[in-house]
Amino acid sequence: MLKTILAFIVVFGILVIVHEFGHFYFAKRSGILVREFSIGMGPKLFWTRRNGTLYTIRLLPLGGYVRMAGAAEDEDDQLQPGTPISIMTGTDGTVNRINASDQTTLFNGIPVIVTKADLVDELVIEGYENGDESEVRRYPVDHDATIIERDGTEVLIAPRDVQFQSATLWNRILTNFAGPLNNFILAWLVFAIMGFTMGGVASNRNVISGTLADTPARAAGLRSGDQITAVNNHRTDTWQSVTTAITGTDKKTLTLAVKRAGGTHNVTVKPKISQVNGKKVRTVGIKRGLDTSLAAKLFGGFWSTTTMLFAALGHLFTHFSLNDLGGPVAIYANTATATQAGWSGILYWLGFLSLNLGIVNLLPIPALDGGKLLLNLVEAIRRKPISQRTEGVITIIGFGFVMFLMILVTWNDIMRYFIH
Repeated sequence: MLKTILAFIVVFGILVIVHEFGHFYFAKRSGILVREFSIGMGPKLFWTRRNGTLYTIRLLPLGGYVRMAGAAEDEDDQLQPGTPISIMTGTDGTVNRINASDQTTLFNGIPVIVTKADLVDELVIEGYENGDESEVRRYPVDHDATIIERDGTEVLIAPRDVQFQSATLWNRILTNFAGPLNNFILAWLVFAIMGFTMGGVASNRNVISGTLADTPARAAGLRSGDQITAVNNHRTDTWQSVTTAITGTDKKTLTLAVKRAGGTHNVTVKPKISQVNGKKVRTVGIKRGLDTSLAAKLFGGFWSTTTMLFAALGHLFTHFSLNDLGGPVAIYANTATATQAGWSGILYWLGFLSLNLGIVNLLPIPALDGGKLLLNLVEAIRRKPISQRTEGVITIIGFGFVMFLMILVTWNDIMRYFIH
């Protein structure tokens, strides 16, 4: 149990850090203010501030985020009239720190009731100082002032020039795409390391390297070097097509067209049925070959897993089932399985999840990176930006959909892995 928990935290942490660092890096180089880089969700456990960014580790290891000034998910820290705040000023009278939270107190802070505030364009606060309503005081605000928000988080204010929408369209596209890109790079690196350390990668040829003991394939006389060219008269040119044809069938017996020594003959096998993740899976006990070429070691694992994931995604759209989706519960359950295989299992699981995260994030769903890229494309076609209000509404709708789906998936995972 402890090993699984540690593996889950490490794998999830690496995925989040790598993904969010992509957004972070390109935002920084584009001149966008990154107000917070968070690992995890919920209450803050640890935090530090460097170069204007607040770095936090939060309680729940269920994701993370890069909070960019002016982006749809960034809080509006404009101060409404009547808001009680306290401020600190420099020797020139310019405000350099604002406290809008009742959870903390500024030592020697000046209490002010806001009558007007603009922390984006004018950089000014007006209000009654020390409760004196006979005079409205006006305070200029420093461009790099900080504000303590209602929940006690202290971040830099977000003037117009450092906001997300002020960056060029190209830089915003790069910033949105960088998270999935980093996931693809991590997945490629993991699969390449596995390819070299294991001496090769699983071949996608439809040729078996042998059979497992006490299996239908062994009983039917299949042996190393046999090429399965068809399953129940359905042509199988790759290993993936062979396994798909076997596991996806509902037939009690299978007829395999087997090419051996220049000739082809039919072999009849009765697949073994087992339960995997709550689903019935048919297997016959054939072993996959190993491709030891340099190209396979470098790219084979990445390419074969990508192909498999796109095939699964296509099947999901044509035959939707919650059992084909998985949330944190499913990730934890499969992490437990991966840890049983040792470091190779954990590495493969890390690469698989990273690639999966990159692909899913590029789906054109609002609140995901793909949805943001779609809005960038619309802006490029219209030749003018979508209003922040419209983008915010679209993002909220998308976020609500994603959260609703996540609740359904999580409940389904609990039923699959822990109750049934």
